[in-house]
Amino acid sequence: MIIEIFTLILEVDGCCDWGWRGKIGQIMKVKPLAALAMIDEGELDWKIVAISVDALWASLVNDIDDGTLTAIRDWFRDYKIPDGKPANRFGLDNRQANKAYALKVIAETNESWAKLVKRSIPAGELSLA
Repeated sequence: MIIEIFTLILEVDGCCDWGWRGKIGQIMKVKPLAALAMIDEGELDWKIVAISVDALWASLVNDIDDGTLTAIRDWFRDYKIPDGKPANRFGLDNRQANKAYALKVIAETNESWAKLVKRSIPAGELSLA
């Protein structure tokens, strides 16, 4: 399982955003809001949608209801098509999971990562070098 965390930049009436944008590769404190179960070339690739705790609206946003992430889901579905690859699919009946579910995904993935690092489970084809 791969966890990728993205800062959600949501346009409101086309004139406002969350007021904060991170840089590529930057490590930041975020508040998870939702999860997308993307199926990328047959493999589950969790996408955690989050907002930076430093964002202007972070204290007001605690979860995302269904339908809010349509543009983000569509982008993840289609972004490989120009390279000649098929559209990605999504699990969970093509719906996002709420914050509580996203937190479970993060906890389970962290536990799996910790077991691999401690070598308490076989690495399989993963390189731990």
